[in-house]
Amino acid sequence: MKDWDYENEQWTKLPGYLKHLPLFTRHIDFFSVCMRFLWSLILKNIIFKFYIRLKVTGVPFKTVYEKHPKLIIISNHASHLDAVSLTASIPRIYWLTVYIAAAKDYFFSNPLFMFFSQHCLGAIPIDRKDRKGEAVNLILKLLTELPRMWLIIFPEGTRSQTGKVQMFKRGVSIFSEKTQTPILFTYLEGNSDLWPKGQFFAKPGRLVLHVGPVHPPGPIEEVYAAYKSWVMSFHPEAFPVEAGIETKENADDISNPSEQV
Repeated sequence: MKDWDYENEQWTKLPGYLKHLPLFTRHIDFFSVCMRFLWSLILKNIIFKFYIRLKVTGVPFKTVYEKHPKLIIISNHASHLDAVSLTASIPRIYWLTVYIAAAKDYFFSNPLFMFFSQHCLGAIPIDRKDRKGEAVNLILKLLTELPRMWLIIFPEGTRSQTGKVQMFKRGVSIFSEKTQTPILFTYLEGNSDLWPKGQFFAKPGRLVLHVGPVHPPGPIEEVYAAYKSWVMSFHPEAFPVEAGIETKENADDISNPSEQV
């Protein structure tokens, strides 16, 4: 009898109720490695070199990676450029340990996007209407069990209409505190100008990624305040005047953390 071939041992260890989620690829096989390398060439050596001039400032990712094998990377979110910009800024040798929490209704909305999300982005599908928190449980399990994992999350939950940083949702703190994973602050400057919400595609131009401090796990109020203080130190116009922490009514959504990623 032929031995069972587990293509993805990590996946088979998941609880049964999680296995219907679309399979995000962590396959360290020839096809996946080739796809990821090909995408890295297109992204880093063509798109973000000639079409969009990406500049990375602050703490080098190499230094961060040596000290923090597990991290939650957060950034402001105002453009479809954001996820690929962060990925393009990270050295390709770390790519197989980088995950992106991505909206299932967009990044997995058709076969083309699904292929791209699985094999190029390594995206974890987040169903924003999921009432069972299945994707949240999946991420918690990955952060707990994987020896190395960088998880990219946009704590605002959706793209900003104005380009200003919105209130943070509580999902980041749930992941961080339950798994004791520190949080790396990053800020994308110029993303809303190059590809604002509602536009079909990005225009060429200059984009700056600021890489900041690593913050310890903590409640969302503390994380938001520290992030705002850091961003305001170099970009005082990044936040709207009325921006703040979630209201009491929003805080009640803690009962459904899947909507808060």
